[in-house]
Amino acid sequence: MPEITAKEALRFVQENDVKFIRLAFCDLFGVQKNIAIMPGELARALEAGIPFDASAVPGFWGAGGEDLLLIPDPATLSVLPWRPSQGRVVRFYCRICHLDGSPYEGDTRWLLRQAVAVLGQQGYSCRVGAACEFYLFLLDEQGNPTRLPQDRAGYCDIAPLDKGETVRREICLTLEEMGLLPERSHHGRGPGQNEIAFGYDDALPAADNLVTFRAVVKAVAAQHGLYASFLPKPLPEGEGSSLHIGLSLARAGAKLPRQGEAFLQGVLERLGETAAFLNPLPNSYERLAGLGRPLRVGWAMGSRTQPVRVLDKDFSRLEVCSPDPACNPYLVLLLLLQAGLEGILQDRPLLPEGGQGAGRLPESLLGALQAARASDFLRRALPEPLVAQYLDTRERECQELENAVDAAAFEEEQFFPYI
Repeated sequence: MPEITAKEALRFVQENDVKFIRLAFCDLFGVQKNIAIMPGELARALEAGIPFDASAVPGFWGAGGEDLLLIPDPATLSVLPWRPSQGRVVRFYCRICHLDGSPYEGDTRWLLRQAVAVLGQQGYSCRVGAACEFYLFLLDEQGNPTRLPQDRAGYCDIAPLDKGETVRREICLTLEEMGLLPERSHHGRGPGQNEIAFGYDDALPAADNLVTFRAVVKAVAAQHGLYASFLPKPLPEGEGSSLHIGLSLARAGAKLPRQGEAFLQGVLERLGETAAFLNPLPNSYERLAGLGRPLRVGWAMGSRTQPVRVLDKDFSRLEVCSPDPACNPYLVLLLLLQAGLEGILQDRPLLPEGGQGAGRLPESLLGALQAARASDFLRRALPEPLVAQYLDTRERECQELENAVDAAAFEEEQFFPYI
């Protein structure tokens, strides 16, 4: 389908009783933010941008005290179905720019767009699918989230044991209304755990879709008096929540066995040093520990026993299983594409199935941060200030957790209500 133009976006807003427009973007850590404007401001926003205080956004740097601009991407226009049908609310994802119109270097969405362009310049394309897990928890009498799961059901159970069927149904229907393509949904292994999987799309809209998905899940859950959590390991004795990312490589529509193997090897070689981005919280490593500690980096044909599994015998499709849903999807997809392309350009030979000699994933966020600080790859793939800001913030969080009198209470306050 042709992309929506700025003129068409303006016409849609005028003709469809739109009263509020959300200009959405993500901070450095993948948390969605937005500014709401009135319909009369949209033309100015599309042409010149809407200013905001960058210093108040976690992880943004280098603005020197100046405002940054949000410029809506017309192609991302979407009605928010959970808002009133009269006096509609629509949302745009935005480019983030300096006041002179130049791209802001910390705009992770823009950085992913650049990475996709580099891949295209080499003649390749990569489509992305995802399957994401999350938990549904009860609220207390004050409306605050608890760690009490909505139900005690298990993998693929049905009602009445599975109490999440209606919520998942509404999530999927809402996503469809917004143009997303949910393919399947079911109860997860853990009590109150759910999973929804998506069809494949180009990398940038796939990352947008993951950010939208998290917002939809939380909004629909709240309408049902529940709290949706994307924390990687919200229950110490429960199953962890993963974000499986499918990557489908092609060149002019043709499948590429040799390049597919090199792409896979490139991804494998960088899983350890990019873990701080794929698994961004101390809690992330509790989930990884539950999968088998220490976790060896390797691949398997079809099997779920390795961090990466190959879905086609010609290596054109693979699934990266180590990331978790607390990540910034734009950064994760950027790093996976950059790592895979590096493998192709350097014609990396694929290690044998099973992971012998491929190393291990870090066992803690501090270990992941150390690996990231030593990584030349990260500094080739991302702006140096972004890497420094990200790692410094995560290291500070680790130190605060280590110094906390009650580590569980610290996590409850700092992460559980926001992830």
